[in-house]
Amino acid sequence: MTDQSLKMFAKSAPAKPAHPTRQRRKDARPQELLDAALQLFVEKGFAATRSEEVASLAGVSKGTLYLYFPSKADLFKAVVRTNLTALIAEGQQIADDFKGPTPELLRLLMLTWWNRVGLTPAGGICKVVIAEVRNFPELAQFYVDEVIEPAYRLLTGTLQRGIQRGEFRPVPVNDVAHALVAPSLFLAMQKHSIGACPVCTSFAVDDTSVIDTQIDLMLEGLKARGDAAVPARKAAPRSAKART
Repeated sequence: MTDQSLKMFAKSAPAKPAHPTRQRRKDARPQELLDAALQLFVEKGFAATRSEEVASLAGVSKGTLYLYFPSKADLFKAVVRTNLTALIAEGQQIADDFKGPTPELLRLLMLTWWNRVGLTPAGGICKVVIAEVRNFPELAQFYVDEVIEPAYRLLTGTLQRGIQRGEFRPVPVNDVAHALVAPSLFLAMQKHSIGACPVCTSFAVDDTSVIDTQIDLMLEGLKARGDAAVPARKAAPRSAKART
């Protein structure tokens, strides 16, 4: 075969398609950036994390990061939406479609949150928020709108469902929602603070066991007592001075 025929063969040969691995890599970049950002936000905090660090951990350039997320605040919002907002919306859909007893629904919602947030790096987001959003009012309002209010609507709606069906005794649903959330948040923060340090302690914490215990205690306390007319909370007695 002559040099001329080789050149003609090269011209007539079909072009090779783009390597599918590269396309998959490009499609995966946003999630890789979000994973890297979550890791660094939890480890270092929002203020101390630099955009170039996120890009480097994800294996891309800083310019590539900005193609997907124009600012660090946008990156943080995307991390929250991906890990928390989407899960709360999923929980709301579960609650809307659920046909069984409300205690089962409440247990399902609480355990799903713990398994998919509390036991994962996403559980560290609440530590970042509590520690830093005072200095970032825009992010504070974003977190309230995207996480806190939808989560409390989900929980208070579930509690109200149980009361209306006679499965729960009448309770102040807003207060009970706070009582449900607080232990989970504490455990998540502990897991990503002291729990992440190589410290020795005789007071070991089994996160999942604590969550199971808390849910059992709450469900026992919420049980209808057979007299739906019993008020949720008795008024505090007035002092002798006030009665005179």
